[in-house]
Amino acid sequence: MNKVDTRQFPVSFLLVCILMIFLVSCGIGTTKIGDIKSHPRDYAEKEVTISGEVTETFSMIFVKYFVVRDDSGEISVVIERTLPAKGEKIKVNGSVKEA
Repeated sequence: MNKVDTRQFPVSFLLVCILMIFLVSCGIGTTKIGDIKSHPRDYAEKEVTISGEVTETFSMIFVKYFVVRDDSGEISVVIERTLPAKGEKIKVNGSVKEA
């Protein structure tokens, strides 16, 4: 019977976690806002992840939304949760809707 070195698992797990955090922080797996705005029908009703900086926040009676900017453009994000702070770096996951 082969013996498995269980001391190796925590180190491997830690390295995988560090790699995943690095990839997420670099914006890997996110869609460029400019791509969504250039081809909105390609993204309509599809789930995407964007990241960038919050440039504006708006809260009206029935609608709350904020504007996110990355190096390719800006887009409005409608939410039901608490608004993020202006200037905050944020990653958002949601469905694209044409206005």
